[in-house]
Amino acid sequence: MGKALADAFSICRDTFAEADAALGEPLSRTVFAGPDERLMLTENAQPGILAVSIAAYRLLASDGLSPAFVAGHSLGEYSANVAAGTFTFRDALAIVRRRGRYMQEAVPLGAGAMSAVIGLDPDQVAQACAEASQGDVVCPANLNGANQVVISGGRDAVARAGERAKALGAKRVIPLPVSAPFHSALMKPAEDRLAPELRALRTETPKIPIVANVDAEPKRDAPSAIEALVAQVSAPVRWEAVVRRLASEGVTTYVEVGPGTVLSGLVRKIHPNATVRSFGSPDDLPAVESLTSRGHV
Repeated sequence: MGKALADAFSICRDTFAEADAALGEPLSRTVFAGPDERLMLTENAQPGILAVSIAAYRLLASDGLSPAFVAGHSLGEYSANVAAGTFTFRDALAIVRRRGRYMQEAVPLGAGAMSAVIGLDPDQVAQACAEASQGDVVCPANLNGANQVVISGGRDAVARAGERAKALGAKRVIPLPVSAPFHSALMKPAEDRLAPELRALRTETPKIPIVANVDAEPKRDAPSAIEALVAQVSAPVRWEAVVRRLASEGVTTYVEVGPGTVLSGLVRKIHPNATVRSFGSPDDLPAVESLTSRGHV
Protein backbone atom coordinates (compact mmCIF):
# COMPACT_ATOMS: atom_id res chain seq x y z
CA MET A 1 0.00 0.00 0.00
CA GLY A 2 1.14 3.53 -0.72
CA LYS A 3 4.53 2.74 -2.25
CA ALA A 4 3.71 4.35 -5.59
CA LEU A 5 2.64 7.53 -3.79
CA ALA A 6 5.86 7.60 -1.78
CA ASP A 7 7.97 7.00 -4.89
CA ALA A 8 6.25 9.80 -6.79
CA PHE A 9 5.66 12.56 -4.22
CA SER A 10 7.91 13.98 -1.50
CA ILE A 11 4.95 14.97 0.69
CA CYS A 12 3.92 11.30 0.79
CA ARG A 13 7.47 10.12 1.48
CA ASP A 14 7.68 12.61 4.32
CA THR A 15 4.40 11.33 5.76
CA PHE A 16 5.67 7.76 5.87
CA ALA A 17 8.95 8.93 7.40
CA GLU A 18 6.93 10.78 10.05
CA ALA A 19 5.01 7.57 10.78
CA ASP A 20 8.22 5.57 11.14
CA ALA A 21 9.65 8.16 13.54
CA ALA A 22 6.46 8.38 15.58
CA LEU A 23 6.26 4.62 16.09
CA GLY A 24 10.00 4.07 16.46
CA GLU A 25 10.08 1.38 13.79
CA PRO A 26 9.98 1.10 9.97
CA LEU A 27 6.22 0.76 9.57
CA SER A 28 6.58 1.90 5.97
CA ARG A 29 8.69 -1.15 5.12
CA THR A 30 5.86 -3.44 6.24
CA VAL A 31 3.22 -1.31 4.50
CA PHE A 32 5.12 -1.27 1.20
CA ALA A 33 6.43 -4.83 1.10
CA GLY A 34 4.78 -7.00 3.75
CA PRO A 35 5.04 -9.83 4.57
CA ASP A 36 1.28 -10.14 4.57
CA GLU A 37 1.11 -12.00 7.86
CA ARG A 38 2.86 -9.10 9.59
CA LEU A 39 0.81 -6.42 7.87
CA MET A 40 -2.45 -8.25 8.66
CA LEU A 41 -1.84 -8.00 12.40
CA THR A 42 -4.37 -5.38 13.38
CA GLU A 43 -1.82 -3.40 15.42
CA ASN A 44 0.17 -2.95 12.19
CA ALA A 45 -2.74 -2.74 9.75
CA GLN A 46 -4.45 0.10 11.61
CA PRO A 47 -1.49 2.56 11.66
CA GLY A 48 -0.52 1.36 8.17
CA ILE A 49 -3.90 2.22 6.65
CA LEU A 50 -3.90 5.51 8.56
CA ALA A 51 -0.47 6.41 7.16
CA VAL A 52 -1.46 5.66 3.57
CA SER A 53 -4.69 7.61 3.95
CA ILE A 54 -3.01 10.69 5.42
CA ALA A 55 -0.22 10.58 2.84
CA ALA A 56 -2.86 10.63 0.10
CA TYR A 57 -4.92 13.30 1.84
CA ARG A 58 -1.91 15.59 2.36
CA LEU A 59 -1.06 15.35 -1.32
CA LEU A 60 -4.61 16.31 -2.32
CA ALA A 61 -4.69 19.11 0.26
CA SER A 62 -1.43 20.49 -1.12
CA ASP A 63 -3.08 20.41 -4.55
CA GLY A 64 -6.02 22.51 -3.39
CA LEU A 65 -8.56 19.95 -2.17
CA SER A 66 -10.77 21.64 0.41
CA PRO A 67 -13.54 19.32 1.60
CA ALA A 68 -16.71 20.62 3.19
CA PHE A 69 -17.08 17.48 5.35
CA VAL A 70 -14.99 14.43 6.21
CA ALA A 71 -16.08 10.95 7.25
CA GLY A 72 -14.48 7.56 7.60
CA HIS A 73 -15.58 3.96 8.00
CA SER A 74 -14.43 2.58 11.38
CA LEU A 75 -10.65 3.16 11.46
CA GLY A 76 -11.14 5.74 8.71
CA GLU A 77 -12.81 8.06 11.20
CA TYR A 78 -9.34 8.59 12.74
CA SER A 79 -7.99 9.68 9.35
CA ALA A 80 -11.00 11.99 9.05
CA ASN A 81 -10.18 13.58 12.41
CA VAL A 82 -6.54 14.06 11.44
CA ALA A 83 -7.67 15.73 8.20
CA ALA A 84 -10.02 17.94 10.24
CA GLY A 85 -7.24 18.85 12.69
CA THR A 86 -8.92 17.38 15.79
CA PHE A 87 -5.62 15.75 16.77
CA THR A 88 -2.21 15.26 15.20
CA PHE A 89 -1.13 12.52 12.84
CA ARG A 90 1.58 11.53 15.30
CA ASP A 91 -0.92 11.09 18.14
CA ALA A 92 -3.32 9.25 15.83
CA LEU A 93 -0.66 6.71 14.87
CA ALA A 94 0.02 5.86 18.49
CA ILE A 95 -3.62 5.66 19.49
CA VAL A 96 -4.69 3.47 16.55
CA ARG A 97 -1.82 1.07 17.24
CA ARG A 98 -3.10 0.68 20.79
CA ARG A 99 -6.68 0.50 19.49
CA GLY A 100 -5.66 -2.44 17.33
CA ARG A 101 -3.84 -4.12 20.20
CA TYR A 102 -6.72 -3.64 22.63
CA MET A 103 -9.22 -4.99 20.11
CA GLN A 104 -7.05 -8.04 19.47
CA GLU A 105 -6.63 -8.70 23.18
CA ALA A 106 -10.34 -8.29 23.99
CA VAL A 107 -11.23 -11.70 22.55
CA PRO A 108 -9.02 -14.81 22.21
CA LEU A 109 -7.83 -15.33 18.63
CA GLY A 110 -10.34 -17.49 16.78
CA ALA A 111 -13.14 -17.02 19.30
CA GLY A 112 -14.79 -14.20 17.35
CA ALA A 113 -15.87 -13.79 13.74
CA MET A 114 -17.51 -11.46 11.25
CA SER A 115 -19.55 -12.21 8.13
CA ALA A 116 -21.06 -10.04 5.41
CA VAL A 117 -24.75 -10.68 4.79
CA ILE A 118 -25.84 -9.74 1.27
CA GLY A 119 -29.42 -9.23 0.18
CA LEU A 120 -31.28 -8.64 3.45
CA ASP A 121 -32.34 -5.32 4.92
CA PRO A 122 -30.88 -4.33 8.31
CA ASP A 123 -34.05 -5.23 10.22
CA GLN A 124 -34.00 -8.75 8.81
CA VAL A 125 -30.33 -9.12 9.68
CA ALA A 126 -31.04 -7.95 13.23
CA GLN A 127 -33.83 -10.54 13.37
CA ALA A 128 -31.44 -13.28 12.24
CA CYS A 129 -28.95 -12.27 14.94
CA ALA A 130 -31.61 -12.20 17.66
CA GLU A 131 -33.01 -15.59 16.68
CA ALA A 132 -29.57 -17.21 16.43
CA SER A 133 -27.81 -15.74 19.45
CA GLN A 134 -28.78 -18.44 22.00
CA GLY A 135 -27.36 -16.20 24.71
CA ASP A 136 -24.13 -15.46 22.82
CA VAL A 137 -23.11 -12.17 21.24
CA VAL A 138 -23.91 -11.61 17.57
CA CYS A 139 -25.13 -8.31 16.14
CA PRO A 140 -25.13 -6.07 13.05
CA ALA A 141 -21.73 -4.34 13.05
CA ASN A 142 -21.47 -2.48 9.73
CA LEU A 143 -24.67 -1.09 8.20
CA ASN A 144 -23.06 -0.50 4.83
CA GLY A 145 -26.10 0.16 2.66
CA ALA A 146 -27.31 -1.54 -0.52
CA ASN A 147 -28.55 -4.47 1.60
CA GLN A 148 -25.03 -5.24 2.79
CA VAL A 149 -24.75 -5.72 6.55
CA VAL A 150 -21.74 -7.15 8.34
CA ILE A 151 -22.46 -9.15 11.49
CA SER A 152 -20.01 -9.64 14.35
CA GLY A 153 -19.72 -11.64 17.54
CA GLY A 154 -18.78 -15.05 18.85
CA ARG A 155 -17.65 -17.50 16.16
CA ASP A 156 -20.46 -20.02 16.61
CA ALA A 157 -23.14 -17.36 17.02
CA VAL A 158 -22.04 -15.64 13.81
CA ALA A 159 -22.21 -18.96 11.97
CA ARG A 160 -25.73 -19.61 13.31
CA ALA A 161 -26.86 -16.09 12.40
CA GLY A 162 -25.49 -16.56 8.89
CA GLU A 163 -27.54 -19.71 8.44
CA ARG A 164 -30.61 -17.99 9.81
CA ALA A 165 -30.03 -15.06 7.43
CA LYS A 166 -29.95 -17.50 4.50
CA ALA A 167 -33.23 -18.97 5.68
CA LEU A 168 -34.71 -15.47 5.72
CA GLY A 169 -33.65 -14.92 2.11
CA ALA A 170 -30.06 -13.63 2.14
CA LYS A 171 -28.41 -14.02 -1.24
CA ARG A 172 -24.99 -14.73 0.25
CA VAL A 173 -23.23 -14.86 3.60
CA ILE A 174 -19.49 -14.29 3.29
CA PRO A 175 -17.15 -15.00 6.24
CA LEU A 176 -14.59 -12.20 6.53
CA PRO A 177 -10.86 -12.72 7.18
CA VAL A 178 -10.66 -10.62 10.36
CA SER A 179 -8.72 -11.14 13.56
CA ALA A 180 -11.42 -10.01 16.00
CA PRO A 181 -15.21 -9.40 16.18
CA PHE A 182 -15.10 -5.65 15.67
CA HIS A 183 -17.99 -3.29 16.50
CA SER A 184 -19.74 -5.77 18.79
CA ALA A 185 -20.31 -5.91 22.54
CA LEU A 186 -17.27 -8.21 22.74
CA MET A 187 -15.16 -5.10 22.08
CA LYS A 188 -16.34 -3.38 25.29
CA PRO A 189 -13.07 -4.25 27.13
CA ALA A 190 -11.14 -2.56 24.32
CA GLU A 191 -13.43 0.47 24.50
CA ASP A 192 -12.89 0.73 28.27
CA ARG A 193 -9.09 0.66 27.82
CA LEU A 194 -9.06 3.09 24.91
CA ALA A 195 -11.52 5.65 26.29
CA PRO A 196 -9.22 7.36 28.83
CA GLU A 197 -6.41 7.54 26.28
CA LEU A 198 -8.63 9.13 23.65
CA ARG A 199 -9.97 11.62 26.20
CA ALA A 200 -6.40 12.52 27.20
CA LEU A 201 -5.33 13.46 23.65
CA ARG A 202 -4.41 17.05 22.98
CA THR A 203 -7.13 18.31 20.66
CA GLU A 204 -8.19 21.33 18.64
CA THR A 205 -11.58 22.37 17.32
CA PRO A 206 -12.06 20.57 13.99
CA LYS A 207 -11.67 22.80 10.94
CA ILE A 208 -14.15 20.59 9.05
CA PRO A 209 -17.19 18.75 10.47
CA ILE A 210 -16.66 14.99 10.90
CA VAL A 211 -19.80 12.94 10.25
CA ALA A 212 -19.50 10.16 12.83
CA ASN A 213 -20.13 6.44 12.46
CA VAL A 214 -22.13 6.07 15.66
CA ASP A 215 -24.98 8.48 14.90
CA ALA A 216 -24.31 10.04 11.45
CA GLU A 217 -24.17 13.47 13.08
CA PRO A 218 -21.56 16.12 12.16
CA LYS A 219 -19.11 16.63 15.02
CA ARG A 220 -18.03 20.27 15.11
CA ASP A 221 -16.14 20.32 18.42
CA ALA A 222 -13.33 18.14 19.73
CA PRO A 223 -15.11 16.60 22.76
CA SER A 224 -17.97 15.37 20.56
CA ALA A 225 -15.55 13.97 17.99
CA ILE A 226 -13.60 12.13 20.70
CA GLU A 227 -16.71 10.65 22.32
CA ALA A 228 -17.83 9.39 18.90
CA LEU A 229 -14.51 7.55 18.57
CA VAL A 230 -14.91 6.06 22.05
CA ALA A 231 -18.41 4.78 21.30
CA GLN A 232 -17.62 3.36 17.86
CA VAL A 233 -15.30 0.66 19.25
CA SER A 234 -18.25 -1.50 20.27
CA ALA A 235 -21.08 0.20 18.33
CA PRO A 236 -22.18 -0.44 14.75
CA VAL A 237 -20.77 1.58 11.87
CA ARG A 238 -23.82 3.30 10.34
CA TRP A 239 -22.22 3.98 6.97
CA GLU A 240 -25.43 4.22 4.97
CA ALA A 241 -26.74 6.82 7.45
CA VAL A 242 -23.43 8.72 7.21
CA VAL A 243 -23.69 8.99 3.43
CA ARG A 244 -27.36 9.95 3.59
CA ARG A 245 -26.50 12.68 6.09
CA LEU A 246 -23.76 13.99 3.81
CA ALA A 247 -26.22 14.02 0.91
CA SER A 248 -28.75 15.91 3.01
CA GLU A 249 -26.06 18.52 3.72
CA GLY A 250 -25.65 19.13 -0.02
CA VAL A 251 -22.64 16.95 -0.74
CA THR A 252 -22.56 15.90 -4.38
CA THR A 253 -18.92 14.83 -4.84
CA TYR A 254 -17.05 12.23 -2.79
CA VAL A 255 -13.37 11.32 -2.87
CA GLU A 256 -12.31 8.09 -1.15
CA VAL A 257 -8.79 8.73 0.12
CA GLY A 258 -6.42 5.86 0.91
CA PRO A 259 -6.05 2.20 -0.04
CA GLY A 260 -8.95 0.40 -1.70
CA THR A 261 -12.20 1.38 -3.37
CA VAL A 262 -14.83 -0.39 -1.23
CA LEU A 263 -16.36 2.82 0.10
CA SER A 264 -16.60 4.31 -3.38
CA GLY A 265 -18.75 1.39 -4.44
CA LEU A 266 -20.98 1.73 -1.40
CA VAL A 267 -21.40 5.48 -1.88
CA ARG A 268 -22.43 4.96 -5.52
CA LYS A 269 -25.20 2.61 -4.39
CA ILE A 270 -26.40 4.83 -1.52
CA HIS A 271 -26.16 8.17 -3.39
CA PRO A 272 -26.44 7.17 -7.08
CA ASN A 273 -26.57 10.72 -8.42
CA ALA A 274 -23.29 11.69 -6.79
CA THR A 275 -19.89 11.89 -8.41
CA VAL A 276 -17.47 9.49 -6.73
CA ARG A 277 -13.74 9.00 -7.17
CA SER A 278 -11.05 7.12 -5.25
CA PHE A 279 -7.47 8.21 -4.67
CA GLY A 280 -4.83 5.73 -3.61
CA SER A 281 -2.18 5.93 -6.33
CA PRO A 282 -0.61 8.51 -8.66
CA ASP A 283 -2.70 7.21 -11.56
CA ASP A 284 -5.84 8.39 -9.77
CA LEU A 285 -4.71 12.01 -9.44
CA PRO A 286 -5.93 13.50 -12.76
CA ALA A 287 -9.48 12.23 -12.24
CA VAL A 288 -9.61 13.71 -8.73
CA GLU A 289 -8.07 17.02 -9.81
CA SER A 290 -10.81 17.39 -12.41
CA LEU A 291 -13.46 17.13 -9.70
CA THR A 292 -12.26 19.27 -6.84
CA SER A 293 -13.55 22.52 -8.26
CA ARG A 294 -17.14 21.21 -8.44
CA GLY A 295 -19.64 21.36 -5.61
CA HIS A 296 -18.89 20.09 -2.11
CA VAL A 297 -16.44 17.25 -1.68
